[in-house]
Amino acid sequence: MKTIICIFSIVLMAIFLAGCSTTGRVEMDYGTSYKLAKFNQVLNPDAEKDLEPVAELDGEAAQKVVETYIKSFEKPAPPPPSVLLGVSGGGTR
Repeated sequence: MKTIICIFSIVLMAIFLAGCSTTGRVEMDYGTSYKLAKFNQVLNPDAEKDLEPVAELDGEAAQKVVETYIKSFEKPAPPPPSVLLGVSGGGTR
């Protein structure tokens, strides 16, 4: 009986260890989606090699853009309270 329990334990342990030894599809592709999304968002991958300054916006236009961006986070002023007057023909008969 001890021999059967010992053999069963060894076989069971071998099955458990075999299940943990292989890498699944998830482990093989781990991080691929993140890396692909990051790569697709880069407009010019060789931009670090170009040492020319970027001249797109002048200072005043850039300042206006930043101010507009910051103002977009401010809470809008609450609307003025409106007065609702209920008018009913309250004549009695």
